Amino acid sequence: MAAFFGVLGTLEVWRNGDTVDVGHAMQRRVLAALLVDAGRAVSVDALVDRVWGESDPTNGRKKLYGYISRLRHTLESDGVFLTRQPGGGYRLGAASSTIDAHRFQDLCRLARVAGDDARAEELWRDALGLWRGSAFAGADTPWFNSQRALLEGERLAAQLDLADVQLRMGQHDRMLSELAARAEAQPLDERVIGQFVLALYRCGRQAEALEVYERARRRLRDELGVDPGVPLRDLHARILGGGTRGAGARTARSSPASPRGDVPVAAAGSESSQAVGRQLAPRLLPADLSLFVGRGQELDHACRMLVEEGPGPATLLVTGPAGVGKTAFAIRAGHRLSARFPDGQLHADLRGFGGEPADPFTVLGAFLRALDTRGGTVPAELTGRIHLYRTLLAQRQILVVLDNAADAEQVADLLPSGPRCATILTSRTAMTGLNVPRLQLGELTPTAGLALLREMLGPERIDAEPDSARSIVRTCGGLPLAVWVAGARLAARPNWPLAKVARLLNNEQRKLDVLAVGHIAVRASLELSYRGMANRTRTALELVALLPGPQFAAWALAPLLDVDLTEAEAVLDDLVEVHLVQTLAPTRSSSTGGTRCQLHDLVRLFGRERVEESVPPGERAAALTRLVEASLHLADRAADTLSVDFQGIPPTGTVSWRFSPADTDVLLADPLAWFTDERQFLIDVAEQALDRADTVPAAGLAIALTTLFQVGSHFDDWERLQNRALKAALSADDGHTAAKIHRCLGELTTVLDRYPEALHHFEQALLLTEGQEPGCRASATAGLAYVHRLLGRYPSATAHFEEAARLAASAGNVNCLVYATNGLGVVELELGRTTAAVSRFTECLQVSRDAGYRPGEAQALRCLGQSHRARGDHAAAADAYRQAAAISEMLGDRLTTTHATCWLGDVLTRQGKHHEGRRLLARSLWAYREFGNLWGEAATLYALAEAQLAVGRAAPARRRAEAAVALWRRTGSRTWLAIGLRTLAAAHELAGDGLATALALDEADSLQGST
Repeated sequence: MAAFFGVLGTLEVWRNGDTVDVGHAMQRRVLAALLVDAGRAVSVDALVDRVWGESDPTNGRKKLYGYISRLRHTLESDGVFLTRQPGGGYRLGAASSTIDAHRFQDLCRLARVAGDDARAEELWRDALGLWRGSAFAGADTPWFNSQRALLEGERLAAQLDLADVQLRMGQHDRMLSELAARAEAQPLDERVIGQFVLALYRCGRQAEALEVYERARRRLRDELGVDPGVPLRDLHARILGGGTRGAGARTARSSPASPRGDVPVAAAGSESSQAVGRQLAPRLLPADLSLFVGRGQELDHACRMLVEEGPGPATLLVTGPAGVGKTAFAIRAGHRLSARFPDGQLHADLRGFGGEPADPFTVLGAFLRALDTRGGTVPAELTGRIHLYRTLLAQRQILVVLDNAADAEQVADLLPSGPRCATILTSRTAMTGLNVPRLQLGELTPTAGLALLREMLGPERIDAEPDSARSIVRTCGGLPLAVWVAGARLAARPNWPLAKVARLLNNEQRKLDVLAVGHIAVRASLELSYRGMANRTRTALELVALLPGPQFAAWALAPLLDVDLTEAEAVLDDLVEVHLVQTLAPTRSSSTGGTRCQLHDLVRLFGRERVEESVPPGERAAALTRLVEASLHLADRAADTLSVDFQGIPPTGTVSWRFSPADTDVLLADPLAWFTDERQFLIDVAEQALDRADTVPAAGLAIALTTLFQVGSHFDDWERLQNRALKAALSADDGHTAAKIHRCLGELTTVLDRYPEALHHFEQALLLTEGQEPGCRASATAGLAYVHRLLGRYPSATAHFEEAARLAASAGNVNCLVYATNGLGVVELELGRTTAAVSRFTECLQVSRDAGYRPGEAQALRCLGQSHRARGDHAAAADAYRQAAAISEMLGDRLTTTHATCWLGDVLTRQGKHHEGRRLLARSLWAYREFGNLWGEAATLYALAEAQLAVGRAAPARRRAEAAVALWRRTGSRTWLAIGLRTLAAAHELAGDGLATALALDEADSLQGST
């Protein structure tokens, strides 16, 4: 009998009911890390990170190999093979049915599509019966903690789904104690509250049901500043009307109304409550195409397939030759089905045949952000993104459109597993490795092709030359793209007779004869437009095809052609006129002159063929170098205009190509909006330059984007790009550039509370700049000081801040000078020397205002607020926090705005303004969790604990203080850990727990004594 593996509790392995010894704790962790991805290769780096986390020993790899060897020997007797993969890493060949976590997920999927409630109840109980405790119990690394959180979320969802089934089956009387305990543990979960209220009422306890609702309503208002959502309010209204005694209604993709007028369980729980507290559903589908004709029967068939009930999520693969209209078909179908998928629609162009296929890691990152996963909470590795994506879609009703897929492997991780989701795939291949229904699109009928041409040119021109119109459609072979190109040619030249284009197409008869085999006919059609263009426009089409992605702004054409912005936009107009380039909907920055465009992937391929034939390699390389230099110039200017970077990024150096001051001012009229629109394009430009080993400008661009990444909280982009740039700089032995990137990564890891990494980056920056200019050394030294201050190492922090201030003054770096001086003030404040701290902060405020450095002004005001708070002057503190928040909000910096808002909420509660204060603190808590900022989350929890103490609520104060203390233990912030422990002691004292009070105070005293 094969072994069975358990991770839903402590890691256990059983063989024929007996426990198998799989080694000590670390070896068991290795096995658990492999079990999560059973059947898939896991790299050595990933395994080391999963098993050891930040405590990775220097000989971690050597230990890993030993553990793998022993596990292989132990498991082979059960037919479970642990193999080394050709590309590196290891693969555990265990069936998913032998691993309790995977078995749990499989049973959950079956339960959700079960045909009757009795079967569903049995499946849910089997699934939940696999749990023996907390998942991966005893394994405490960031990766295991994230996996545990995901599984615990799925476990709670399963418990709630089981409760829905049991309520439908009339088991409300015996469920009360379980639902009451869950409501106590999850007092802000409206689905949990709804189930408890419904069960109480069905047991004839109407008064208690209404009391539970009212208590939940007050708590939501007090702690989150919100009212109950529509489902819970509707349930309350139905109870007041006396209409909820029945067993509820069935749940399905299209749930019928209850025959008795009862409140469906789903309305109070499983379906509608999923939307409670969530932001607007993602709507990522491109705009529907106005020139879509024909395909009526195929559309009806596709829509039926995608909404039919079945055992799992519906998937449809749309195939056919290039140019047959697969993308347009998928978009039209998606819009027709949008009402059936109220939780949103996701869309991605996978660029499977454009030479640069989209990788699942990047696509999943975009999807997770669209699903409201923010900042540092987007997992940093593919497996984590896959699991979070599947978890988020497990109980939602979402349509996913994956366009232009290369093969089954590219889409495997992007397909949703939620039973009420659906997917439309498009591909030019049959994708035989994918076992899903297929719909193959053929050519348009002559009638549909003629209708497309009529839509483009108007009925008058078609009716005037009907024979020529039919000839055009016929020689285009019914291929929509070919008809479109011919029609675009005529639409751009209203004085041309249709017969002229008909004759041109007939001259290409040899090529058009092979239209059905693929894109050859499309190439012929594009060639027709290409020959009719001026030399300058041809060159533009060729060079724009070199861009790293299909979408681009008009300004990108300027450096490629070595012209100014006005001339670039004129050339672009010529390309748009013949419909070889499509303009996109206006964005915020486009109103300032930045028209955005898109190349169809077939046009890009055509352009690349031509550029290789027409433009020498040296000229192509020079054009791309001008592009990265122009991008660097604009990013530098945007960052300089925002002036958000507290440490003062040293200039990236001069570039040979830049826009004129007038063009720069037009493009960067709103620098933050410009960056928002261009972020992905700039990343792509930098990565393309790194691919070409054009390291210096590429690394410069990566550095210049630091401020813009920071303002927008794009932490995953920040880390990924700069780590790659760092490797390139070190490989090129460019220590100067590597030092700057180390400094930027030090800032990032500080924001993400990864202090050991931050210390490493800042120390490396100092090592690489020893004896060099003071600018970079100043900012790296200030960053090092800041981390030492967070860790409570005040003598070291003071020495580094003083050195940073000296270096910054000699380099004329106002940003860093303010930052270092402010840091010295924070050290004084945290050591209780308030007067000295106020002197430092006042100096920073004056220097910042004199220099027009608004972020420094905001920081100084926030710290002055902290000083007033320490003195007990809460009114002055509140005023300073409000000013700081207003400046940060004006700069578009949400994280620093949250810093000020958090402490404003704290002092408002101290002034007795409890409702307003707790509302601000609740909002700050959610914001910090969005950013993945542990220190800020801890500070907010501490302030919430103080707020609860102020009104004499011992239990919630203790919960909040315990959570804050736990976070400060993780970050290693000794001073704030001591402060948190004193608040926790006060909560214990209020609760009458003398022993716990003494223990907390003793630990706080020992921490402050060692500071």
